[in-house]
Amino acid sequence: MSRVRRPGRTVSYAAAVAVLSLTAGGCVTVHGEREVVRTATGPEAARALKDFLTAYNRADKAYDPALDASRVTGPLGAINQAGLKARHAQNPDGNSRHVPLKLTDVSYAIPKKAGWPRWFVVDALANRKPDDYRWLIVFTRADADAGWEATYLNLVHPDRLPELKRDADGHVEPVAVDRGGFAVAPRRLSGAYADYLKSGGDTFAPGPHTSQWKAARDRNKKRLGLAVQYLDQPRNEGSFAPLGLRTKDGDALVFFTTHHYEKQTASKGLNVTVQPDVKPLIRGEAKQSITLERISNQVALTPKGSGKASVLSRMQGLVGAKGE
Repeated sequence: MSRVRRPGRTVSYAAAVAVLSLTAGGCVTVHGEREVVRTATGPEAARALKDFLTAYNRADKAYDPALDASRVTGPLGAINQAGLKARHAQNPDGNSRHVPLKLTDVSYAIPKKAGWPRWFVVDALANRKPDDYRWLIVFTRADADAGWEATYLNLVHPDRLPELKRDADGHVEPVAVDRGGFAVAPRRLSGAYADYLKSGGDTFAPGPHTSQWKAARDRNKKRLGLAVQYLDQPRNEGSFAPLGLRTKDGDALVFFTTHHYEKQTASKGLNVTVQPDVKPLIRGEAKQSITLERISNQVALTPKGSGKASVLSRMQGLVGAKGE
């Protein structure tokens, strides 16, 4: 990721959302491990990516979530597994339009840290639209006995990516999620984002994943014959925890997760519509209302000192629904 520049071009909402953490930095001590070491070797990171792509393509071809369940976790895992379940219910014979996902121009951002969990970031181009966007995939490993799992996925235009700080050996620097000195501390981003979607404010810079998304949701509340309510919650636990990397300018590039609910209630005498991709994931019967549950993962740039955080990309997916 050292090739890219600071933010300059707005990322389209459709590009980031249409395609489909972990405590960063800090001296975590597990099993007495205190030494700061690289989280993975280059060949190890390459093998983790290869294993993920193999499993992902098998699962996508068969629409079978079991085929890549061991290679995904966190927000990407939740979105991937629910999506495959829904598509399998609609297409039990598999994906007749399957095209294997291939990544090129791959580079790795590998931090040095102590203890577990360990992680690294893949930066690559994909044979998917839009052509010029970089795919950022975060891989995490919970402990010495665990395998590498893809945890976050975001698409970002290269003009929006900051250059990361690297040491003499090329390793990137993790940012402890509770560290101060930023406009928004990495661990606070999830809660701040949920608050922003509810009440607005000046925590985040305007853009497709902040002001424009909030405005679209506000308009959606006023649909004829349908009352729409939103509830947004932070997700900071376990494999959904944030991960931060130091940029060359001293800012923090942070991957974080949020949890969203959208309740649709039909007016008296009307029925709510249950879409085909929702039916396999629904609990209960949608007589008068349906609540859609989504997981969203974002990558944001939070500046050192003061200022507004910028959400560079967002990828969300339906993970559940409840009918009433």
